[in-house]
Amino acid sequence: MSHWLATRRTVQHTDTIQRFDPRFWTVNFPRPAMASVVTTAPDALRVDTVFQKADDLIGLIWESEDKWDHPLLSYVTSTDYSRLTLSFRWQSSGVLSLDAVNGPTLTIEGRDAAGNARAWYVRLWNYATGTPTDAQVVLPFSALNGGFLLPAEADPVHPAAIDRLFISLVPPGYGSGSGAFSTATTGWVEMTGIRCEGHKPMLEIGDVMVPPHGLSMCTGYDDAYNLTPARLLRQVRGLGYRGSINHYIGMSHFFPLVPDGAGGFVVDPTLPAMNAAAQRWHEVFFAQARGMGHSVIASQSYELLAQHCPATWQQRTWDGEAARTGWSPPSALLSPANTQAMAWVRKVGAALVTLMQNAGLPVRHQVGEPWWWVTQDRRICIYDDAAKAAFGGSPVNIADLSASLSVAQKALLDAAGALLAQSTTELAAAVKTAAGGAEAETLLLAFLPTVLDPATPEAKRANLPVGWASPAFDVLQLEDYDWVTTGKDALRAAGRTLAEARLGYPREQQHYLSGFVLNAANASIEWGRIDTAASEAVALGVAETFVWALPQVSRDGYVRLPDTTGDENMQSFDNVVFPLALGRDASVTPEFSTNVTITASGFERRNSLWSDARLRFDVGPGVRSDAELGELIAFFRARRGQARGFRLRDPSDFSSNGMTGVPTPTDQVIGTGDGATAHFGLVKNYGEGDDAQRRRITRPLAESLRVSVNGVETGSFTLEPLGVIALAAAPAVGAVVRAGFVFDVPVRFAEDRLDISGAEFAAGEAPSVPLIELREDA
Repeated sequence: MSHWLATRRTVQHTDTIQRFDPRFWTVNFPRPAMASVVTTAPDALRVDTVFQKADDLIGLIWESEDKWDHPLLSYVTSTDYSRLTLSFRWQSSGVLSLDAVNGPTLTIEGRDAAGNARAWYVRLWNYATGTPTDAQVVLPFSALNGGFLLPAEADPVHPAAIDRLFISLVPPGYGSGSGAFSTATTGWVEMTGIRCEGHKPMLEIGDVMVPPHGLSMCTGYDDAYNLTPARLLRQVRGLGYRGSINHYIGMSHFFPLVPDGAGGFVVDPTLPAMNAAAQRWHEVFFAQARGMGHSVIASQSYELLAQHCPATWQQRTWDGEAARTGWSPPSALLSPANTQAMAWVRKVGAALVTLMQNAGLPVRHQVGEPWWWVTQDRRICIYDDAAKAAFGGSPVNIADLSASLSVAQKALLDAAGALLAQSTTELAAAVKTAAGGAEAETLLLAFLPTVLDPATPEAKRANLPVGWASPAFDVLQLEDYDWVTTGKDALRAAGRTLAEARLGYPREQQHYLSGFVLNAANASIEWGRIDTAASEAVALGVAETFVWALPQVSRDGYVRLPDTTGDENMQSFDNVVFPLALGRDASVTPEFSTNVTITASGFERRNSLWSDARLRFDVGPGVRSDAELGELIAFFRARRGQARGFRLRDPSDFSSNGMTGVPTPTDQVIGTGDGATAHFGLVKNYGEGDDAQRRRITRPLAESLRVSVNGVETGSFTLEPLGVIALAAAPAVGAVVRAGFVFDVPVRFAEDRLDISGAEFAAGEAPSVPLIELREDA
């Protein structure tokens, strides 16, 4: 498989949408307020609001530039709203009404006729007909005025340069202070019959449909809370993802809050599992996913935004420091020992079951990355009060998880692992109980770079406990993106081997999550590694492979390209050796490609177009008998002429040691260690120093291969396709990797016909059988 990072559309399919299409509105707000927007019909949307304070303000937004969709699926930027009219029916409850002083206002951000940035504030009530909570609103942009009272305070809108439209929604009583509500107030707005008429009311939009490629997609509510579910699912389908969607409900936006008495807000386990806005969004998301043929894996974790997490629920170090992730703002980790926290986790799991069942989906539930947090200075957070009580009251201190540990410290880690496994087992059981008589698939996601960090080899006792071994869960999901994006392939291979050996899930009961690119500046390097890792997982035979995650896919324009080789049984290369020995009369011709330009004065300018020579052979002189001639014809037909490549032993150059010598482990330098890279392509160098010509060797003889690191031969390696050596451990920084080998040349027949004259062959004239070398790797 291959991939593409698309930055813009060129020749891809497009369609048109009506400007103000309900799918492409967004919401935004400062926390702790909460809101969601969903489509209810092709011309209608609904916003659900959750207000925590009297001064909360929520915006319903239309942007002239599409900042959220994949480049191949986005709508074109159009800032000119001249001679356009937007109309809709407005209905609301629980938000300040249209006629109120601070009622819904359309803020228009753009530039005036002179190009100066400015904003206009259009009171919707001035353009409404009906009641304050049920009215028809008509907004003619070329005759639109800001201002509260019209015409006295009219502020004409310049419609030709508008960047964003923002409808403000506030709670009843807005403007009377900023105090917290004892109980959150909820509301809703519905805009139906949305129409855009006038001059250029339609927008071009990308309409690609990438053929299915076998991968599935990951989404997350914390990244998508502001978008409509329809917008997300359109991208998933358009980019070729089918089957399962792995959806993480997040750690910051889905739960309801109450005041904590100190100016903040905290999770209250007595409230419903989800706030009203998140509940509505997920109801629609699950239903629409099912309507598009997807199943959804509902994922939850033991992570909670720190500012909303009860203090007693949090994991802590020996000295009482609360566990904190590196996100900004940081999240806290829930203690598996805290009964109230774990009861809330199970409550959330049961709520997810209800959502899936109400949507008609099979129940599939993932426990995502449950672990005891380890700080950057390698202190493990297993010392909150509930955990200490569970471990006997005064557990031994593990000051540095990377140090050599005592028997008592290892025993404590084992106990922590058993407690973690017990908590996840109880969560899985709660999910199955909530599902009733229906089948419920339980999945566990483990993040290997943390739980199998080589710097903390005993961490697996606590964070990859044997209590997770099959059949504790139906599916084991593995994720290793820290290793993937930094090219630590040896750690990836070793981590998978250890996880499989420790937990015992066969490949058909495994999923793999490949991703993700944190920083867009690294996209060009890291997406290639992610794409390769996904292909490797598919080749390993895991049941499902996912890309993590849609926001980064859309941001960077990642496109997984389907396999277009056609007949899967028609391979482009047959790993067979040309059957006839080359005679001394056979010709071998290395060639380069050089562009020579002769100037008017007779001087030459030469430009070498190839860095490596390409070989041509004529193997006809090696055919010495009628039997060999018959063998040649049969071999030619089996290769379909030029269609299929094969291996050829060059009698004049087939060894890393000189041209024909016996290979040794120090013949050729194939790389230098950087502490991460474990894969090295075989090469042979011709010449010395900077002028040496480097030849990539893709068809070595496996049994001839010998490898050394810093002059010491090693057998801890495997030979991967196309002559790539995979060392069991990445060589240290500066370590020189060398190899010795015997090799063949990948070739094909140069023509689709074989001209042979029986009379001429009988007279001793050899046929011409030209071959040409194949370039298989740079």
